[in-house]
Amino acid sequence: MITDCTTDVRGCQVFYQRGGKGEPLLLLHGLDGRPSWESVLSRLTERNDVIFPDHPGFGASSSGEWIDGMADLALFYLDVLDALQIETCHLAGHCLGGWLAAEIAVMQPQRIRSLSLCSAAGIRVDGSPMGDAFLWNPEETLCHLVVSQQARETMRAKQSSEGDLEFLLKARQMAARLAWYPRFHNPHLRKWLHRLTMPTLIQWGDSDRLFPEVYAHRYHEMIPHSQLKIYTDCGHIPMLDAPDLWLEDLKDFMARASA
Repeated sequence: MITDCTTDVRGCQVFYQRGGKGEPLLLLHGLDGRPSWESVLSRLTERNDVIFPDHPGFGASSSGEWIDGMADLALFYLDVLDALQIETCHLAGHCLGGWLAAEIAVMQPQRIRSLSLCSAAGIRVDGSPMGDAFLWNPEETLCHLVVSQQARETMRAKQSSEGDLEFLLKARQMAARLAWYPRFHNPHLRKWLHRLTMPTLIQWGDSDRLFPEVYAHRYHEMIPHSQLKIYTDCGHIPMLDAPDLWLEDLKDFMARASA
């Protein structure tokens, strides 16, 4: 069973979902918040105690006005782990959440049992420009981020809901605070990726038009002993375009990391 929860961390009301048994798994969502994970969330609770928060300024969490950038948000999540009395955990992030996961793991690698980066922001590859999600309208976003027509229809239906549209606009405002400049990356992060010595899995779609596949290979080159999985005919959100294969790879990876 997955339960809706809230906790106060440094004056910020954090909404999160929690469920399952086993080693803790902290999930960090991307630009669109929780919807991308909804189809796989319950299946992740089969082996892990899953903690899935809305970032400050996203979804049902309060704004966290004092959070000015990704370093602030990474340190904030270390406070969240402290508040929840989680000493070590598996850590998985998508898009903006992948960048955030890398920043957290660089800061306190000893707390991270395994790290999973899915279509992650955070770095820039010269000669391979990333897409600019801040400039895309909702329909362009669908076409650029998702390949599967069924997944597009699912996302399109969610965007038509007034409540979901409100959450989307709120998320875009907070994303701009975190990633407007430099656009979706930290130019200093690459200097510290050598600290990611925990088991690391990089998952990417070959048709990602926000962060092209070359970004996956660059992360793979810079993170020691990392594993790389590329999914065919898959866009920026493998949880929607290739959910079964993506989920199988992630669950097997975490099981091996726990052995």
